[in-house]
Formats: sequence, structure tokens, C-alpha cells
Amino acid sequence: MEIEVASRTRLLSVYVYYRSRDDEEIPVYSDWGKDWNEEDVSHAIKSVIFALSFHPKHSSLRAVRKELCAFS
Repeated sequence: MEIEVASRTRLLSVYVYYRSRDDEEIPVYSDWGKDWNEEDVSHAIKSVIFALSFHPKHSSLRAVRKELCAFS
């Protein structure tokens, strides 16, 4: 799974998208000025990716499913 991190100065939010095979950006996680820690964000992202992996439109995520289970 490819992840791109973009840093912006004075940005108080986090947005994470999954880019599907047809180049559609699927929102996976977002917040606005939330007091979050890396572990909570990581868990939230993994949960959404895991759920998406069962949808036929996102079958490319099936390969990631076992990897996500190993890290839970």
C-alpha cells in the first residue's frame, strides 16, 4: 500500500485518502483540530481499510487484509 504524506504549515487537520484502481480518492480518515495521537489515527485508518477490503469495488485491498490483521 502506498502512502503519501504531505506536510503543511499551520495545518490543524489530517486527511487520509485511498486512491482506487480507477483513480478515485476514497476518504479514509479526517479530523479538524482534534487532539489525536499516532496510535489512534493508525487504528482508525486500518479499521476503514479493513472494511473497504470486503467491498467488491475495492478488491485490490484484499491483499492488505491479512497484513492489517497481523498488526491489530
